[in-house]
Amino acid sequence: MRPRTLDELVGQQHLLAPGSPLRLLVEGDQPMSLLLWGPPGTGKTTIASIVSTQTNRVFVEVSAVAAGVKEVRAAIDGARARLASSGQETVLFVDEVHRFSKAQQDALLPGVENRWVTLVAATTENPFFSVISPLLSRSLLLTLEPLTDDDVRDVVLRAVDDDRGLGGRVRLDDDALEHLVRLAGGDARRSLTYLEAAAGGAAAGVAAGSEDVAHIDLETVEKAVDRAAVRYDRQGDQHYDVISAFIKSVRGSDADAALHYLARMMEAGEDPRFIARRLVILASEDIGLAHPAALTTAVAAAQAVQLIGMPEARLNLAQATIELALAPKSNAVIKAIDAASADVRAGRIGQVPPHLRDAHYPGAKKLDHGTTYTYAHDAPYGVAEQQYAPDVLLDAQYYRPTALGAEAGFRERWERIRRMIRGR
Repeated sequence: MRPRTLDELVGQQHLLAPGSPLRLLVEGDQPMSLLLWGPPGTGKTTIASIVSTQTNRVFVEVSAVAAGVKEVRAAIDGARARLASSGQETVLFVDEVHRFSKAQQDALLPGVENRWVTLVAATTENPFFSVISPLLSRSLLLTLEPLTDDDVRDVVLRAVDDDRGLGGRVRLDDDALEHLVRLAGGDARRSLTYLEAAAGGAAAGVAAGSEDVAHIDLETVEKAVDRAAVRYDRQGDQHYDVISAFIKSVRGSDADAALHYLARMMEAGEDPRFIARRLVILASEDIGLAHPAALTTAVAAAQAVQLIGMPEARLNLAQATIELALAPKSNAVIKAIDAASADVRAGRIGQVPPHLRDAHYPGAKKLDHGTTYTYAHDAPYGVAEQQYAPDVLLDAQYYRPTALGAEAGFRERWERIRRMIRGR
């Protein structure tokens, strides 16, 4: 069911507009190297295959998991020889290019610079961190977006009807279709894998004489993928109700309830990045400095989701959920920034005190900017007595730490520092 043309490609409409670089590469047959960045199952390998097929180039695939510098150079040398002998160009597809070392990525440069190959490199990680600058600057970066539920639904329905797929030989119930879409989690490849497994189960029913025609219902899909259908609409009330219950359970320190809602979302195919983002927010909104490591844990879990993906990343999300649920709670951080923002919106702004203004330009001293500034590191304990806030906010007190967890120590320290700064 892999698309053979750009018109068959599902999703990625921002890359398919007339005159877009991808269209020019494929339909205009222009030499160009591509770097495709996006989640699994969104069409990176498919785009490479289309570039090869529609431009009549030879398709050579190198996996960064198994290949080394030797294999990369051999592929480029082969493409160079082919170009010299027959004039036929080569598409070199490098999957998971972020796994290549610097030396391995360097080995790609001669082929790209001399246009011996049309390089199509795919990565699920941010290429600005995982791909060397020379290769990045010589390639056109295309960002692939996660497939929507409508995109995945389109993929499944095509596979049911198309002769390359099931060719209309099965009947797919609506609730079974929606369950397949949920389980796919935006991954077209996964949706087709589950559909194929369900079709196999339905065909077995026909062979056993229990069905006249292969019929894929919800029960068939559940058995095929060994996953119970969870009542959960990622676009409707269940989506908001369950994530709300999850956050409130973590805030309320009930680790068991939080894990239940976490499992419920993951089993229903919720985007794990959405769950991770909510934990990062909660770490500052509901825990803050009562347990400073909470934010580190939440961010690490979010990074793990990006790095590892499901289903393994469920362990990282579960660990973060448990730690955040058991952590001491404080909402002092959100109350502090909300109070400061309220004053700014109300017009309580004031002028920056002259001694704090920028003094790194000619004429600053004539304006008395920075002349009376006290360098904090020269003061006892690294805390200088001087005015930092504008005059209108001298009595403002935004951060009011609680006495819970580690914030109790911050509270004592902040009270002491405030007195030192204000000379009290």
